[in-house]
Amino acid sequence: MLEAVGVSPFDETVYRAVLSGQQCTVADLAESAGAGVARTGQALERLADLGLVRGVGRGRWEAMSPRSALTALLHRRRSEAETMYGEVEAELSGLHRLYWANQLRSDPEALVEVLSAPETIARRIDEVNRSVTTHLWTLDKPPYLDAVGQPHFHEQEKTTTREWVERGVDIRGVYCLESIDPPGRMETVLRLAALGEKSRLLRHLPFKARIVDRRVAMVPLTGGSKESIVLVHPSGLLDGLMELFEAYWERAEPLLAQQAEEVEEGPSEEELVLVRLLHAGFKDQAIARQLGVSVRTATRRVAALMRTLDADTRFQAGVRARERGWI
Repeated sequence: MLEAVGVSPFDETVYRAVLSGQQCTVADLAESAGAGVARTGQALERLADLGLVRGVGRGRWEAMSPRSALTALLHRRRSEAETMYGEVEAELSGLHRLYWANQLRSDPEALVEVLSAPETIARRIDEVNRSVTTHLWTLDKPPYLDAVGQPHFHEQEKTTTREWVERGVDIRGVYCLESIDPPGRMETVLRLAALGEKSRLLRHLPFKARIVDRRVAMVPLTGGSKESIVLVHPSGLLDGLMELFEAYWERAEPLLAQQAEEVEEGPSEEELVLVRLLHAGFKDQAIARQLGVSVRTATRRVAALMRTLDADTRFQAGVRARERGWI
């Protein structure tokens, strides 16, 4: 019963005997446990080290409060397990690299997996996504395998992102204008950022990529992910892709301002979406598509935003929004 917190079955028998008596002697406890005095005495010493019993003089022992003693012991074991898990996680990447380095020496083709069948691509992407534990870095642009722009996909993205954030995954995404063009996509990306994804925006990305746990990258081979992709395993090529991601990350602009929480009167969700779209260079027609409204309505909302920011031009609106910490 108590083996999970480091108490052996025999020691637990002695502990229960102590709980049943009052300031028991070793001889009494040995008789209750059906064991020798020496063995029982050693068990009592181990239980004392765990904080479950204590000596009260003249060879007598009494139990500590099980609720407080076992709770403290449980917390200690949990902390030790978390530390051990973290150490194993830290070693995992190195062990995986060692494995793939050996694979590469014996079979250079193990450097990459080339996938072309749609069902194979979908299956392997799902497998890699499910294996995320520490990092998820994305260069995001069309085309997409999934139904980006559809409400059910947006909800799925938010649910998955929330789970990854709760697990402490370092989620970073670099988006381009193409990737936020589908209707409602900008709003979803902002919501992902609010959940904890570190999101940035560039006007253009030359290709798309996803790097998982710094151990594998998924990159379209030709055309887009609907045609073929490669999975790049630990190698100089993967190192290069990670450095390339870092370079694009440094060039991109954050989607959410870090100082936004310090602003007394922050923007509404609609104002935030609008100012981001304006800052990204979207025209009224594209803004209307994002908001799911007519071009006339989009123009009216942009005008209202500019009045709120006391701006005469869209450029000036961007400057004022930045001054307020909106972008």
